[in-house]
Amino acid sequence: MTTSTGPTVVGFPRRTPEEPLPLSQYAGHREQNGLVVSHLPNGVPVWLVTRHEDVRAVLTHPKISANPDNEGFPNVGETMGVPKQDQIPGWFVGLDSPEHDRFRKVLIPEFTVRRVRELRPAIERTVDERIDAMLAGGDHADLISDFALPVPSLVISSLLGVPPADRDFFESRTRTLVAIRTSTDEERATATRELLRYINRLIAIKEKWPGDDLISRLLATGQLTSVELSGVLLLLLIAGHETTANNIGLGVVTLLTNPQWIGNERLVEELLRLHSVADMVALRVAVDDVEIAGQLIRKGEGIVPLLAAANHDTEVFGCPHAFNPDRSERRHVAFGYGVHQCLGQNLVRVEMEIAYRKLFERIPTLELAVPMDELAFKYDGILFGLHELPVRW
Repeated sequence: MTTSTGPTVVGFPRRTPEEPLPLSQYAGHREQNGLVVSHLPNGVPVWLVTRHEDVRAVLTHPKISANPDNEGFPNVGETMGVPKQDQIPGWFVGLDSPEHDRFRKVLIPEFTVRRVRELRPAIERTVDERIDAMLAGGDHADLISDFALPVPSLVISSLLGVPPADRDFFESRTRTLVAIRTSTDEERATATRELLRYINRLIAIKEKWPGDDLISRLLATGQLTSVELSGVLLLLLIAGHETTANNIGLGVVTLLTNPQWIGNERLVEELLRLHSVADMVALRVAVDDVEIAGQLIRKGEGIVPLLAAANHDTEVFGCPHAFNPDRSERRHVAFGYGVHQCLGQNLVRVEMEIAYRKLFERIPTLELAVPMDELAFKYDGILFGLHELPVRW
């Protein structure tokens, strides 16, 4: 990967316990002319994109693809036991237009602001039930395993129409999928197969006895086959689980250390920008020669747009490392940008808002049970978050 402009070569991004927030090296990358070259853990060179303007350009360029089947697509981390895309029809996040648009068009009505507003009472019940369980267990808890992980799993299971009697199974298999540190590749693959079998059975039931749930409504459109629908549902489950849980956990830590902002109506957007948990998720590859930020990217070269770097770009966000919900800048890319922007972002926002409000209203004495420097941040996956969050009250 060489060009006439002589791009700077840098190390591949890696968080460490000393620097859990977006890496300070990103600022240095943004100061370089054009883009910078790095290497994946397997030695393959890729382009790192760190400026806000350039990240948005990459994520909307018609000659840049999100399809991992294209030659040169960067593979940076764990698959969480999920089979390859060609083994799951409906895994539309890795498709380009127009194939991607067909799936998204069917799903958009299920995640509008209006539809998510209708889900608020059910989300509030779920959050209250998890808080009830924590309080019943004593005066301390692991906020990740006892609250942040179960909430999004239970919300999506309710949305799909999973019977209450099956929700423990559903939540346990989902938890295995995201437990990179404690579950093996084989265990995650098994959990994926079990979830797919369950989803397929649920689809068959809804075909015969439809109800007021997402599966029944998607079946009624006639736009997706049963096989495609099973892949879509697995994607929604995985994409909306760990990311939401990570945001909830990190947000609680930030609010416990900045209590003056508890209750601020803008805190969710600022937390999304600040932590940017999906920093390296929006991977891309050039399917033709293309120029970004004055740099020629050849066909087949991998591209890693760094969302956290874009969300901490000082040209767009003043004092970006400061947590300031009252800031005027509102152009973060925590959910991506363009046609692949996170479909469930409205749901994530509501889950976060309700989680914080309920927690601090019902447990006003909530506090960290260990010093900040002892928290178990995630440094071993492509999503940033916490493995554990010991709290007490």
